[in-house]
Amino acid sequence: MGQDMASYLEGLLQADYLTYWDYVHLETLLSLQTPKTAYPDELVFITYHQITELYFKLILHEINQIANAQPLTADFFEARMQRVNRYFGLLEQSFGVMITGMEREQFLKFRMALLPSSGFQSVQFREIEILSTDFSNLVVSEEPITHDTPITDLYESIYWKRGATELATQQKTLTLRQFDKQYSSRLIRLAEEYQSKNLYQRFKELENAGTATDGLVTSLREYDWSVNVRWKLVHLRSAVQYLHKEPEDIKATGGTNWQTYLPPVQQQRVFFPSLWSTAELQNWGQSSRLPSNQN
Repeated sequence: MGQDMASYLEGLLQADYLTYWDYVHLETLLSLQTPKTAYPDELVFITYHQITELYFKLILHEINQIANAQPLTADFFEARMQRVNRYFGLLEQSFGVMITGMEREQFLKFRMALLPSSGFQSVQFREIEILSTDFSNLVVSEEPITHDTPITDLYESIYWKRGATELATQQKTLTLRQFDKQYSSRLIRLAEEYQSKNLYQRFKELENAGTATDGLVTSLREYDWSVNVRWKLVHLRSAVQYLHKEPEDIKATGGTNWQTYLPPVQQQRVFFPSLWSTAELQNWGQSSRLPSNQN
């Protein structure tokens, strides 16, 4: 840069040592858990969700590298997808904290102080979905969808809105109205930006060039199944643990119709349709076990 290197070296000599607690901002990190009630298990609840959001951040970090890699190789793609699958594997295993890690009586009490917030409102998870596949694969519509259909027209039919709609009135819950007000414009812009570089489109680039590998296909199938089947099933098990009650189930904090929304067999979300056989798609979500590759 045409500047004096000795001056920069002198600055390094004067700098203080870096400590672990400063590097990870430990005091700030530990100050972010602020329960709304005095129930001890709420600390478990809020901390777990914050940890989940940090893993989502890492997943988005890896997907963005794939989306923007020039040139993109199958080895690079597969290596990043293996990282993503590792993160989701840890998330799936850690969900035991939610399923059996809190007292049901405490949860049913402190959850009332959290209304109408809901994990449904995790924008990072919605971003992961949008960055993973063509937007049309996230839409539930009786009208034909073409490649030219604007994202703004499709957004109102995105599948997750059915999970925050009152079944009796078909009205949006407050949870959904809050989420749309905060994030709809951001998510639409993101979907428009990634139409040509989401994970599915980037895979098709390699497939069309004849450079896609079996290892990459295996990694993508694992990811698809992890997000759209196993991740949804562990959420369902958690909801059943805390919200199932005879003769009528307890409503979720955000008013989501979890009984019909959470089961993957109901959602039928698939990121990479061409990587699955007809039989696999027909049996989608009926078991947590990943099918062997039949393609």
